[in-house]
Amino acid sequence: MIRTIAFKERRYIEELRILTRATALDCIIDDRFGRIIYLIKEGDMGLAIGRKGSNIRKMQRVLGKRIEMVEYSPEIENFTKNVFRPARVVGVKREDDGRLTVYVHGGDLGIAIGRGGCTIEKARLLLPRYFSASLGEVLEGDGSHA
Repeated sequence: MIRTIAFKERRYIEELRILTRATALDCIIDDRFGRIIYLIKEGDMGLAIGRKGSNIRKMQRVLGKRIEMVEYSPEIENFTKNVFRPARVVGVKREDDGRLTVYVHGGDLGIAIGRGGCTIEKARLLLPRYFSASLGEVLEGDGSHA
């Protein structure tokens, strides 16, 4: 799958690299929720976040938008867990039609949905972009379904 990154996104990726020395693979500007979602190279997440979130706060001041970061993983299960973090994903089931059913720990359903559905929307933006999958349902579960 070929992804094109526009000038504005490239500028934001370069800004992240300059301020944090971390590598971003992609950047999505989500105007609906007033945020910028960075896809961070595997292993660079600590560098991107900074001590106690200092780099994220710095980026938010410079860009004037909320910053969210997701660590990339080539495995769809780990990638999905990273998208929904800090909610504890206990299982991911891929249906035949390419839809994913995500099972989260009992008390984490609200975190997995996010305020106004922002975390679900983040998953809907990222999953089809990197895997031939889309988000189906997010349910409470114990992982035995996966």
